[in-house]
Amino acid sequence: MHAYRTHNCGELRKENVGETVKLSGWIHKKRDHGGVLFIDLRDHYGLTQCVVAEGSPFLDALENCRVESVLTITGEVLARLDETVNDKLPTGAIEIKISDLQVQSSADVLPFQVASEDDAGEDVRLKYRYIDLRRKKMQKNIGLRNAMIRSLREKMHNQNFQEFQTPILTASSPEGARDYLVPSRLHPGKFYALPQAPQQFKQLLMMSGFDRYFQ
Repeated sequence: MHAYRTHNCGELRKENVGETVKLSGWIHKKRDHGGVLFIDLRDHYGLTQCVVAEGSPFLDALENCRVESVLTITGEVLARLDETVNDKLPTGAIEIKISDLQVQSSADVLPFQVASEDDAGEDVRLKYRYIDLRRKKMQKNIGLRNAMIRSLREKMHNQNFQEFQTPILTASSPEGARDYLVPSRLHPGKFYALPQAPQQFKQLLMMSGFDRYFQ
């Protein structure tokens, strides 16, 4: 069994009602409905609504947790009332009644909100890239890029192409652009350069008898 979860945050459905589960993730949003606190717990796979009621020993701790704090929760899967079902969410028919809580990491005040659809300034997003990459928009973009690259690879492999990774450091070549030089530790005063194109390496592959290749 996984040490931090029995299911991911996008996995639970109405068929799981009655089960005791363990989830881990970031606090995406918090909603206080007068003594009942709702937590949207998020991981890479989705969101799951968790609930803690007044009188729970975990209520104060959750009220003091900021969004993007990391939690591990244990609880029973409950069916939502018909009027509270969220059809836009794959897990929208259930919620977790928290019976145990571990705060794995408490978040500081964030430079921008992960749950917001608005882009922060580019400088801020680059400085806090690890936070920016948690945003739904960025996760979708990376997922799309991954799917495209995987599709291209499959098509190339299906046509008997072989994939190569040519060296990223080589001798400097007299091209038009200025080389990006990397000093050698073993040979003081000598430098490697980032290749401006893999042309020479691919010509070597042709001479070696490889018929179809890609990078």
